[in-house]
Amino acid sequence: MATTENWVEVGSLGWFYREADPIGRTDRSPVLLLHGLISQSYSWRDVMPALAEQGFRTIAPDWIGCGFSDKPDRRDFAYTPEVLLNALEAFINTVELKKFSLVAQGFLGSVGIQYALRHPQQVERLAILNAPISQTVKLPWKLKQMSIPLVGDMLTQNPLLVDRILEGAGGYRITDRDMDVYRRPWIKSSDAGRALMATLQNLQLPQVTAEIETGLTQWNQPLLLAWGVRDPWLPMAIAQTISQFHKTAEFVALEEVGHYPQEDWHEKVSDSLVTFLRRR
Repeated sequence: MATTENWVEVGSLGWFYREADPIGRTDRSPVLLLHGLISQSYSWRDVMPALAEQGFRTIAPDWIGCGFSDKPDRRDFAYTPEVLLNALEAFINTVELKKFSLVAQGFLGSVGIQYALRHPQQVERLAILNAPISQTVKLPWKLKQMSIPLVGDMLTQNPLLVDRILEGAGGYRITDRDMDVYRRPWIKSSDAGRALMATLQNLQLPQVTAEIETGLTQWNQPLLLAWGVRDPWLPMAIAQTISQFHKTAEFVALEEVGHYPQEDWHEKVSDSLVTFLRRR
């Protein structure tokens, strides 16, 4: 199953995204896959074909400021959750997603969760993988240090930061071939580091997690919380607590998996998503 690489202009912003068309049946709602920091749509490369084989069209964009999407100067793009939300909404409208399921992972995936909670009439199912969904969450030092002036300016310009974060948060070695894709934006331009630093400085975690925590209590559509139990930053207890008090929530513990489940063990993620998305 081939996954295509695409580029679309949305207003003044250029979005890079990957897409896989469904195989066989086409009556199932499409799935939007959103990555976290420090990652890109490439992390879903093995999940997308698995969903396509079950009849799901899948779209995975690189967030603005990440991967191969545009990385505008912070004077022109504020990199706040609200600005990213507006950009995401414009992208969704451009690729003509009317009703769909949304899968969100990681710290930037929180913006996708906000989108789902604000558009329940559009998002039929919500799957959350290791994302900040509790007000108890703090930005881990490994990421926070990259938001500090001068220190962050140096750290975010080092392409090897991708290795340290992606492998360090899961404990698995990523092949050189795959890591080359993750490093490429940093090698290509210093804009990648500047965009990352701006994003980290503007995450607004207290406000965002407060909205998410409250919003999930009012979410009535199907909800999946699939959690990598080896995540060093977001403990599994966060997801377990929410699932216990949510009538539509399913909780899945992903054993031997860290903060980036789709990178660490894509088969487990694919199996969990297929089961969730196919359930009536």
